[in-house]
Amino acid sequence: MTRFALTLEFDGTPFYGLQRQKDGPSVQQAVEDAAFRVLGEEVRLHSAGRTDTGVHALAMRSHMDIAKDIKPFRLMEALNAHLRPDPVAVTQCEVVPDDWHARFSCIGRAYVYRIANRRAPLTLDRDRLWLVPQELDHEAMHRAAQALVGLHDFTTFRSVHCQSDSPVKTLDRLDVEREGEEVRIHAEARSFLHHQVRSMVGCLALVGMGRWREEQLAEALAARDRQALGLNAPSAGLYFVRAVYPEDD
Repeated sequence: MTRFALTLEFDGTPFYGLQRQKDGPSVQQAVEDAAFRVLGEEVRLHSAGRTDTGVHALAMRSHMDIAKDIKPFRLMEALNAHLRPDPVAVTQCEVVPDDWHARFSCIGRAYVYRIANRRAPLTLDRDRLWLVPQELDHEAMHRAAQALVGLHDFTTFRSVHCQSDSPVKTLDRLDVEREGEEVRIHAEARSFLHHQVRSMVGCLALVGMGRWREEQLAEALAARDRQALGLNAPSAGLYFVRAVYPEDD
């Protein structure tokens, strides 16, 4: 058996998430089905993170164990050929040690959430950004966001369906910036709770709209109560950006 690490890019719009689902298509199923057509063997895809329905990825790290003798470049090319027309692409492929694991070896994960802050409806970026027509004060959003950085109990920002053993996480970064009509929220941590990023973004948007005071974000955090959540942002604007491993520079 050889362990191959894959870097996946995908548009999450047509999928019910990354992980296999009983009720609909998933990125995992698309890749595993393509691998079967290439290799003639059943393989299991393991990934650095899970994504919800409609969430995208720029560089999701995954791995699979393969019995067949095949070179990484040939495997990448063959998988991409058989993934069409699904909006999934393998952008990198390499052989890794048997003890390297896409999920358990990962020491950091980064997301970006993209908001289109304009009145006009989206055309080219529909299903890829969250359209917020009200003017957003991104500087107020950034100031408020700093209250969430560090070690906290994130129960308020945790889905009721979250399977994590503890709501306590360390958030390493939560920055808000604007580039023209687009507001971007960057979030980095070792790991995240289910819906944590979308929940934080939704409340930050309320601050940006002036519907919440900046201090209310800290108050919501301190409440440790999902009922204190103001808004859960939609999945369309969320992107998994990268996974970090000890061997990375």
